[in-house]
This record gives sequence, C-alpha cells and structure tokens, in this order.
Amino acid sequence: MRAEALRILIVHNAYQHRGGEDTVVESEVMLLRAHGHEVATYFRDNNDVGGTTFLSLARQTLWSGRTERELAEQIDRFRPDVIHAHNTFPLISPSLYWVADRAGVPVVQTLHNFRLICLNALFLREGKVCEDCMGHLPWRGAVRACYRGSHAASAALAGMLVLHRKLGTYRNKVARYIALNDFCRSKFIEGGLPAGRVAVKPNFVDFAAPEPMSRSGLLFVGRLSVEKGVATLAQAMALSPDTLLRVAGDGPETGLLDDLVGVIRLGSLPSEAVCQEMGRATALVVPSIWYENFPRTIVEAFACSLPVIASRIGALAEIVTDGKTGLLFEPGNPRDLADKLAWAQAHAEQMAVMGRNARAQYEAEFSPEVNYRRLMEIYADAITEQ
Repeated sequence: MRAEALRILIVHNAYQHRGGEDTVVESEVMLLRAHGHEVATYFRDNNDVGGTTFLSLARQTLWSGRTERELAEQIDRFRPDVIHAHNTFPLISPSLYWVADRAGVPVVQTLHNFRLICLNALFLREGKVCEDCMGHLPWRGAVRACYRGSHAASAALAGMLVLHRKLGTYRNKVARYIALNDFCRSKFIEGGLPAGRVAVKPNFVDFAAPEPMSRSGLLFVGRLSVEKGVATLAQAMALSPDTLLRVAGDGPETGLLDDLVGVIRLGSLPSEAVCQEMGRATALVVPSIWYENFPRTIVEAFACSLPVIASRIGALAEIVTDGKTGLLFEPGNPRDLADKLAWAQAHAEQMAVMGRNARAQYEAEFSPEVNYRRLMEIYADAITEQ
C-alpha cells in the first residue's frame, strides 16, 4: 500500500532512561519516512529537568508556555497534515493539544501507558493491581503519593489531569487515540476517553525470519523491577533446579536472582544480542504482575519464532494464545510458573510448533507493513474528522 504523502509532525517527551516508548517513536519515524512521508519532530528530554525548581516544573506540567510558543512556530513553518504525539509528560504538557486545535491540525495520541487515568501509569500499588482512581478524580493517588513516592509531585500530576479533564482537553482536543490492544482500549474507555476516538494499533518490529538453529533454555528480557514479576520468577526458579534461565536486563530487583541455580545473568544487552538470545532460547518468560500495555519484547520474540510463557493478566492473555503461541500461568503464582517452565523444557517439539505459530502471527499482525497500513487508516480518520 502506498498512501498519499503526508506531512507529519511527531511529538515526544523522551525519558531520562531510554525505554520502549523511545524505541517505538524512532521506529515509526523511520517507517513513515521509508514510505515517502515528510516527517518533522518536536522532541523534549527529561534530562533537562535537572536544575528546574519544583514550582516551575509543576507549572510546566499543567501548561508549558515554551511548548505553546515553539510548537506554534513549528506548525506555522512545517504546516503538518497531522500531529502524532507520544509521551507529553511533563515538559511538553497538554498545551500541545490546544496549540494544534487553534492551528486546525488534528492530533493522534498514542497511549503507551495508563498515565491519563493512573498517577503511576501502572495500575499497580504495593505489588498488586490497583484501579482505585479508575473513573474518579485521582485524589487517592495524590494522598498515597503514587507518583514516585512524592505527595507534591503526585498532587501536581493529579492537578494536571483534573484541570484538563474539566477543560475537556482529552475529550475534545484529540482526534484519535491509539491503544496498543483491545484490553487497553477498554480500560481507557472505562477511564473516560470517548470510545469513538480510541483506535487499536499494536507495536511492531522489523525482523527478518530467523535462521533455524538449536534451541535450549529459557530467556527473560527486560527491566528487573517489581512490576515485571521478578520476585515470582525468582521463586519459580528456586522451585526449578533443573531449569536453565538466561536473564538479559538490570534493575532494582537484580538481587532476587543472585545465587539461584540455573540462572545466568547477561546484564543489559544491545538489540542485536537480544535477537541472538531469542534465536537460541526455547521460550521467553514474561511474569509481569501489572497490566502491560504491549511489551515490545513479545513482538520481538514472535518475530524470532520464540513462544512466550506469560502471566494470564491484562493484555498478555490477549496477545499470547495459551497452547498455540505460548503458555499462560496465574500471575504471581511461582508454583504455576515453575510447572510451565518445566513443561516447556520437557516438550521441545511442541514449543517449536508454538514458535512457528508465533512467527505466523507476527507476519499477520505485527510486521512493519501491516502496522503502516493501520497507521495510515488512523491518520486518515483523524484528518477527515478535523
């Protein structure tokens, strides 16, 4: 498919520690340019927060005068057909939507996390799923200091959400939202976003079919943090002395994996090395205890013909089909996970079949061309509605 060439302005507030969202933004920019579209960018970086006073940052979170000025100038120069926003917190702020509206340019906003309806963006509190702010003013999150353990920062973020809900920013100034799967779409609609404006488009990766090779052992890729279910994984490995697990990643929960039999620590790896590890593993393990929006690692695994053993929670149970493209286990249950790890190691041929199914699903749903066609449909809907 070759869509009519568009002028697209990509807006993104980069994180201090590079993550999946930053990679998605770069991949989409390259995809759009490869198809002949003219792409400009407006990026800000959270590394610039250093030296900013709390009050100044709180004001920018509510409304950034700098974003308002700079975007207005860039829109006037570039004259985009559509603005595609990713992360806007905290430096870009919702002033973006008002500037675009005044200029008559439709905005498409990708929802990479649950920030618009949950202060910590995870729906997770004290290691358990928490939806106490769903459909309500987020005062509970402010009282509980859900954002970075800070009452002041949580109150500032809650103030931004309350202000722009009252102003109708999220309901009226965004032409289309992109949720990464049906589960997340349902949560955003439950949280108050207009159903008719929330489309679904998953993440993608550009991986060629892998060369067949001998596979052994299991693999974990990602940040070693509470929400990723590292404690569950560690307990499951303690129950599985005959299981081999390679771990690619670092984080605050690293110590939980120390001295466990069968665990090989690889540290943080570049994407090329991760791809190699996926090419020789039997399965990818995703033991998350929160509502993952859409882990890019799962798409990478499917592209590498690697089945996934995942928690039966949120979108993971939608992405991974139990017995077809992987195995599902009860979230937070190390015994159930240990059983699935043992089954995977004992049934290599069945796992290989699931891996081939995973690659077929990647080609049908998560490849660049499929993703590009869906993105063009969403842009067209946004432009038509403006």
